[in-house]
Amino acid sequence: MIGWRSTWAIYTRELTRFLRTAFQSILAPVLTTALYFIVFGAAIGSEMPDLGGVDYGAFIIPGLLMLTLLGETTNNSSFGIYMPRFTGTIYELLSAPVGVAETLIGFVGAAATKSLILAAIIMLTARLFVDYTVAHPILAVLFIILVAASFSLFGFILGIWADNFEKLGIIPLLFLTPLTFLGGTFYSIDMLPAPWDTIAMANPIVYLVSGLRWTFYGQSEVNIWVSFAITLGFLALCVAIITFIFRTGWRLRA
Repeated sequence: MIGWRSTWAIYTRELTRFLRTAFQSILAPVLTTALYFIVFGAAIGSEMPDLGGVDYGAFIIPGLLMLTLLGETTNNSSFGIYMPRFTGTIYELLSAPVGVAETLIGFVGAAATKSLILAAIIMLTARLFVDYTVAHPILAVLFIILVAASFSLFGFILGIWADNFEKLGIIPLLFLTPLTFLGGTFYSIDMLPAPWDTIAMANPIVYLVSGLRWTFYGQSEVNIWVSFAITLGFLALCVAIITFIFRTGWRLRA
C-alpha cells in the first residue's frame, strides 16, 4: 500500500526546491525561449515559407517547448537525487519506511508539476511573438506530463549514476541537447534530403517533437500513437531500471 504522507513530503520538498531556484528554473528558460523566438521566429521566420500551412514562428513552438522541457526536467531531477547522495542525506531516505513507489511518485509528480508550470509560462511567452492554436489541448497536456515523467526518471537514473558534477552534466550537454536540435525543433524532417530524412528517424527525440507538434496542429512526420508508444516504452524502461537500483542498492549504499 502506498504511503501518501511520505509521497507528499517528497513531492513538496522537491517543489519547494524548484521555487527556491525560480530564477534558474523559470526565468532563464523563458529568456532563452524568447531569444529563440526573436532570432528564429522573427528574423529568420520572416524569410521562411509556411510549413504545412503553419506559420514558421508557430511551427517551432512545440520544438522549443520540448527543448526546454527535456533539459530542465532532466537537470532538475538529476540534481535533486545527486545532492542527497553528495551530502549523505540519501541515507535518511533509505532508512525511512518509504518504498520505491512513494519515492518515484513524489519525484515524478514534482517534475511533472514543474514542467506544466514551465510549459504554461513558455506558451504565454510565445503568445507575445506569434499567434498559435492548440488543436488537441488535452492530448498536449497528457503528452507533456508523460515526457516530463519519463525524463524525470531518466534524470533520476543519471543522478544516481553520476559520481561527480562533470558526469552529472555530460549526458544532457553532449547527447540530449544535440539530439533535440537535430530532432526537428526548427525544421520539418520532410525537408531533409535522402538519406538524411531516413537517418533522422533513428533519433528518438524526433518522435517526441513530432508528437507534441501533432497535438498543436494536427499534423506531424510521425503518427501520434507511435510517439505515445515510444514515450510510454521509455517510461516503463526507466521505472524498471530504478526499481532494480533500489532493490540492489547500486550506487545508493556505496
